[in-house]
Amino acid sequence: MAPRASIAGAPSPMALRSPRHLAFFDRVFTRFARRHLRAVRLARWGRPDLPAGDGPVVVFANHPSWWDGMAVMLLWRRLLADRELYVPMDAEALGRYGFMRRLGVFGVEPGARGAAGFLRVAAEVLSEPRRLLWINAPGRFSDARERPVPIAPGMSRLPELAPAGTFLPLALEYTFWNERAPEMLAAFGDPIPAADLLAEGRDARAERMSAALAATMDRLAADSIARDPALFETLLEGRRGMGGVWQAWRRAGALLRGRRFDPRHDQRAGA
Repeated sequence: MAPRASIAGAPSPMALRSPRHLAFFDRVFTRFARRHLRAVRLARWGRPDLPAGDGPVVVFANHPSWWDGMAVMLLWRRLLADRELYVPMDAEALGRYGFMRRLGVFGVEPGARGAAGFLRVAAEVLSEPRRLLWINAPGRFSDARERPVPIAPGMSRLPELAPAGTFLPLALEYTFWNERAPEMLAAFGDPIPAADLLAEGRDARAERMSAALAATMDRLAADSIARDPALFETLLEGRRGMGGVWQAWRRAGALLRGRRFDPRHDQRAGA
Protein backbone atom coordinates (compact mmCIF):
# COMPACT_ATOMS: atom_id res chain seq x y z
CA MET A 1 0.00 0.00 0.00
CA ALA A 2 1.48 3.38 -0.97
CA PRO A 3 1.66 5.95 1.84
CA ARG A 4 -0.90 8.70 1.80
CA ALA A 5 0.43 12.20 1.24
CA SER A 6 -1.23 13.39 4.45
CA ILE A 7 -3.34 12.24 7.36
CA ALA A 8 -6.09 14.61 8.48
CA GLY A 9 -4.34 17.52 6.77
CA ALA A 10 -0.90 16.88 8.33
CA PRO A 11 2.05 15.41 6.39
CA SER A 12 2.05 11.63 6.67
CA PRO A 13 5.03 10.18 8.58
CA MET A 14 5.21 7.55 5.83
CA ALA A 15 5.73 10.29 3.23
CA LEU A 16 8.33 12.16 5.32
CA ARG A 17 10.40 9.16 6.47
CA SER A 18 13.80 9.06 4.75
CA PRO A 19 16.13 6.00 4.73
CA ARG A 20 19.02 8.35 3.93
CA HIS A 21 18.32 10.44 7.04
CA LEU A 22 17.92 7.27 9.12
CA ALA A 23 21.34 5.99 8.04
CA PHE A 24 22.98 9.37 8.69
CA PHE A 25 21.48 9.85 12.14
CA ASP A 26 22.26 6.28 13.10
CA ARG A 27 25.91 7.24 12.71
CA VAL A 28 25.35 10.48 14.65
CA PHE A 29 23.53 8.75 17.52
CA THR A 30 26.07 5.92 17.63
CA ARG A 31 28.96 8.39 17.89
CA PHE A 32 27.14 10.33 20.61
CA ALA A 33 26.42 7.15 22.59
CA ARG A 34 30.05 6.03 22.34
CA ARG A 35 31.15 9.36 23.80
CA HIS A 36 28.68 9.47 26.69
CA LEU A 37 27.86 5.86 27.63
CA ARG A 38 30.03 3.04 28.91
CA ALA A 39 28.04 0.55 26.81
CA VAL A 40 24.65 -0.36 25.38
CA ARG A 41 23.88 -3.84 26.69
CA LEU A 42 21.04 -6.27 25.96
CA ALA A 43 20.13 -8.93 28.52
CA ARG A 44 21.01 -12.35 27.08
CA TRP A 45 17.46 -13.52 27.69
CA GLY A 46 16.01 -10.30 26.26
CA ARG A 47 16.37 -10.49 22.47
CA PRO A 48 13.12 -9.66 20.62
CA ASP A 49 11.29 -12.93 19.98
CA LEU A 50 8.73 -12.29 17.26
CA PRO A 51 6.50 -14.94 15.69
CA ALA A 52 7.25 -16.20 12.20
CA GLY A 53 5.38 -14.50 9.37
CA ASP A 54 4.25 -10.97 8.78
CA GLY A 55 2.25 -8.76 11.06
CA PRO A 56 2.75 -5.26 12.47
CA VAL A 57 4.59 -4.92 15.78
CA VAL A 58 4.03 -2.51 18.66
CA VAL A 59 7.01 -2.13 20.99
CA PHE A 60 5.84 -0.61 24.26
CA ALA A 61 8.64 0.55 26.54
CA ASN A 62 8.97 2.22 29.91
CA HIS A 63 10.16 5.84 29.87
CA PRO A 64 12.75 6.55 32.58
CA SER A 65 15.10 8.96 30.79
CA TRP A 66 15.89 11.47 28.05
CA TRP A 67 18.10 8.72 26.64
CA ASP A 68 15.00 6.70 25.64
CA GLY A 69 14.77 8.57 22.35
CA MET A 70 18.35 7.59 21.57
CA ALA A 71 17.61 3.99 22.64
CA VAL A 72 14.94 3.72 19.96
CA MET A 73 17.45 4.27 17.16
CA LEU A 74 20.30 2.30 18.75
CA LEU A 75 18.18 -0.78 19.44
CA TRP A 76 16.06 -0.67 16.29
CA ARG A 77 19.05 -0.48 13.92
CA ARG A 78 20.74 -3.42 15.64
CA LEU A 79 17.79 -5.70 16.37
CA LEU A 80 14.67 -4.82 14.35
CA ALA A 81 15.88 -2.93 11.27
CA ASP A 82 13.98 -5.29 8.94
CA ARG A 83 10.84 -3.41 10.02
CA GLU A 84 9.84 0.14 9.12
CA LEU A 85 9.99 2.22 12.28
CA TYR A 86 7.53 4.91 13.44
CA VAL A 87 7.56 6.71 16.79
CA PRO A 88 5.05 9.14 18.37
CA MET A 89 6.45 12.16 20.20
CA ASP A 90 5.04 15.18 22.00
CA ALA A 91 4.27 17.68 19.25
CA GLU A 92 5.82 20.63 21.09
CA ALA A 93 9.06 18.73 21.65
CA LEU A 94 9.11 17.54 18.04
CA GLY A 95 8.86 21.18 16.97
CA ARG A 96 12.31 21.68 18.52
CA TYR A 97 13.76 18.64 16.72
CA GLY A 98 12.16 18.92 13.31
CA PHE A 99 14.75 16.66 11.65
CA MET A 100 13.22 13.72 13.53
CA ARG A 101 10.22 13.77 11.21
CA ARG A 102 12.59 12.27 8.61
CA LEU A 103 13.21 9.39 11.02
CA GLY A 104 9.59 8.28 11.19
CA VAL A 105 8.73 10.39 14.25
CA PHE A 106 5.31 12.05 14.29
CA GLY A 107 3.82 14.60 16.67
CA VAL A 108 1.02 14.04 19.16
CA GLU A 109 -0.91 16.99 20.60
CA PRO A 110 -2.17 16.92 24.20
CA GLY A 111 -5.79 16.28 25.09
CA ALA A 112 -8.65 14.39 23.49
CA ARG A 113 -8.03 15.89 20.04
CA GLY A 114 -4.41 14.78 20.19
CA ALA A 115 -5.39 11.27 21.27
CA ALA A 116 -7.77 10.99 18.32
CA GLY A 117 -5.04 12.21 15.97
CA PHE A 118 -2.58 9.69 17.39
CA LEU A 119 -5.00 6.83 16.77
CA ARG A 120 -5.54 7.96 13.17
CA VAL A 121 -1.81 7.93 12.48
CA ALA A 122 -1.33 4.67 14.39
CA ALA A 123 -4.03 3.02 12.29
CA GLU A 124 -2.19 4.05 9.12
CA VAL A 125 1.15 2.84 10.45
CA LEU A 126 -0.25 -0.52 11.56
CA SER A 127 -2.07 -1.12 8.27
CA GLU A 128 1.11 -2.63 6.80
CA PRO A 129 2.52 -5.91 8.16
CA ARG A 130 6.21 -4.97 8.12
CA ARG A 131 5.83 -1.78 10.14
CA LEU A 132 6.84 -1.17 13.74
CA LEU A 133 5.23 1.33 16.09
CA TRP A 134 7.54 2.12 19.04
CA ILE A 135 5.83 3.76 22.02
CA ASN A 136 6.85 5.00 25.46
CA ALA A 137 3.95 3.26 27.19
CA PRO A 138 3.55 5.60 30.20
CA GLY A 139 3.16 8.66 27.96
CA ARG A 140 5.35 10.58 30.42
CA PHE A 141 8.69 10.19 32.17
CA SER A 142 8.36 7.65 34.97
CA ASP A 143 10.90 6.10 37.31
CA ALA A 144 11.88 2.50 36.55
CA ARG A 145 10.74 1.56 40.06
CA GLU A 146 7.22 3.00 39.74
CA ARG A 147 4.53 0.34 40.17
CA PRO A 148 2.11 -0.30 38.71
CA VAL A 149 3.79 0.72 35.48
CA PRO A 150 1.59 3.47 34.01
CA ILE A 151 0.02 2.83 30.62
CA ALA A 152 -1.09 5.89 28.65
CA PRO A 153 -4.71 6.25 27.54
CA GLY A 154 -5.07 4.99 24.00
CA MET A 155 -2.63 2.09 24.37
CA SER A 156 -5.48 -0.32 25.02
CA ARG A 157 -7.08 0.75 21.71
CA LEU A 158 -4.10 -0.29 19.59
CA PRO A 159 -4.94 -4.03 19.37
CA GLU A 160 -8.18 -3.03 17.64
CA LEU A 161 -6.10 -1.31 14.94
CA ALA A 162 -3.77 -4.28 14.43
CA PRO A 163 -5.66 -7.51 15.20
CA ALA A 164 -2.94 -9.56 13.47
CA GLY A 165 -0.15 -7.71 15.25
CA THR A 166 2.20 -8.46 18.12
CA PHE A 167 2.83 -6.38 21.24
CA LEU A 168 6.38 -6.53 22.57
CA PRO A 169 7.34 -5.09 26.01
CA LEU A 170 10.73 -3.42 26.33
CA ALA A 171 12.48 -2.60 29.60
CA LEU A 172 15.08 0.18 29.70
CA GLU A 173 17.36 1.07 32.59
CA TYR A 174 20.34 3.38 32.99
CA THR A 175 22.80 2.68 35.77
CA PHE A 176 26.33 3.41 36.91
CA TRP A 177 28.46 0.35 37.56
CA ASN A 178 32.22 0.63 38.03
CA GLU A 179 33.15 3.20 35.39
CA ARG A 180 32.60 6.95 35.02
CA ALA A 181 30.04 6.65 32.23
CA PRO A 182 26.61 5.01 32.70
CA GLU A 183 25.33 1.77 31.20
CA MET A 184 22.26 1.62 28.95
CA LEU A 185 20.57 -1.71 29.73
CA ALA A 186 17.69 -3.14 27.72
CA ALA A 187 15.60 -6.29 27.46
CA PHE A 188 12.55 -7.31 25.45
CA GLY A 189 9.91 -9.41 27.19
CA ASP A 190 7.57 -12.11 25.98
CA PRO A 191 5.50 -11.08 22.93
CA ILE A 192 1.74 -10.77 23.33
CA PRO A 193 -0.47 -11.51 20.29
CA ALA A 194 -2.98 -8.76 19.63
CA ALA A 195 -5.65 -11.45 19.40
CA ASP A 196 -5.05 -12.32 23.07
CA LEU A 197 -5.51 -8.69 24.07
CA LEU A 198 -8.65 -8.39 21.98
CA ALA A 199 -10.20 -11.21 23.99
CA GLU A 200 -10.21 -8.84 26.99
CA GLY A 201 -11.81 -5.50 27.71
CA ARG A 202 -9.78 -2.31 27.38
CA ASP A 203 -9.14 -1.93 31.09
CA ALA A 204 -7.92 -5.52 31.32
CA ARG A 205 -5.68 -4.97 28.29
CA ALA A 206 -3.99 -2.00 29.96
CA GLU A 207 -3.49 -4.03 33.14
CA ARG A 208 -1.95 -6.89 31.14
CA MET A 209 0.41 -4.54 29.31
CA SER A 210 1.42 -2.96 32.62
CA ALA A 211 2.05 -6.35 34.22
CA ALA A 212 4.07 -7.63 31.22
CA LEU A 213 6.22 -4.51 31.20
CA ALA A 214 6.73 -4.63 34.97
CA ALA A 215 7.81 -8.30 34.81
CA THR A 216 10.38 -7.46 32.12
CA MET A 217 11.62 -4.43 34.06
CA ASP A 218 11.93 -6.47 37.29
CA ARG A 219 13.97 -9.18 35.56
CA LEU A 220 16.25 -6.58 33.98
CA ALA A 221 16.65 -4.86 37.35
CA ALA A 222 17.87 -8.13 38.87
CA ASP A 223 20.58 -8.39 36.20
CA SER A 224 21.47 -4.73 36.71
CA ILE A 225 21.90 -5.27 40.46
CA ALA A 226 24.26 -8.19 39.73
CA ARG A 227 26.59 -5.73 37.94
CA ASP A 228 27.90 -8.54 35.74
CA PRO A 229 28.54 -7.67 32.07
CA ALA A 230 28.57 -11.39 31.26
CA LEU A 231 24.79 -11.41 31.75
CA PHE A 232 24.49 -9.07 28.78
CA GLU A 233 25.27 -8.95 25.09
CA THR A 234 27.20 -5.75 24.38
CA LEU A 235 25.62 -4.04 21.37
CA LEU A 236 27.81 -0.94 21.50
CA GLU A 237 31.01 -0.21 23.43
CA GLY A 238 31.50 3.31 24.69
CA ARG A 239 34.10 5.31 26.56
CA ARG A 240 36.20 3.56 29.19
CA GLY A 241 38.09 5.01 32.11
CA MET A 242 37.90 8.37 33.88
CA GLY A 243 39.06 10.68 31.11
CA GLY A 244 40.69 14.07 31.57
CA VAL A 245 43.86 14.68 33.55
CA TRP A 246 43.41 11.50 35.62
CA GLN A 247 43.47 9.27 32.59
CA ALA A 248 46.40 11.18 31.08
CA TRP A 249 48.34 10.65 34.34
CA ARG A 250 47.64 6.91 34.32
CA ARG A 251 48.59 6.66 30.65
CA ALA A 252 51.91 8.41 31.30
CA GLY A 253 52.61 6.09 34.24
CA ALA A 254 51.98 3.00 32.11
CA LEU A 255 54.29 4.38 29.42
CA LEU A 256 57.09 5.01 31.93
CA ARG A 257 56.75 1.45 33.23
CA GLY A 258 56.68 -0.03 29.73
CA ARG A 259 53.20 -1.46 30.27
CA ARG A 260 50.18 -1.59 28.00
CA PHE A 261 47.69 1.07 29.11
CA ASP A 262 44.20 -0.15 30.05
CA PRO A 263 41.87 2.86 30.55
CA ARG A 264 39.24 0.91 32.51
CA HIS A 265 38.77 1.65 36.20
CA ASP A 266 37.48 -1.90 36.66
CA GLN A 267 39.97 -4.10 34.84
CA ARG A 268 38.21 -7.42 35.22
CA ALA A 269 37.70 -9.30 31.94
CA GLY A 270 34.48 -8.20 30.26
CA ALA A 271 33.91 -5.17 32.49
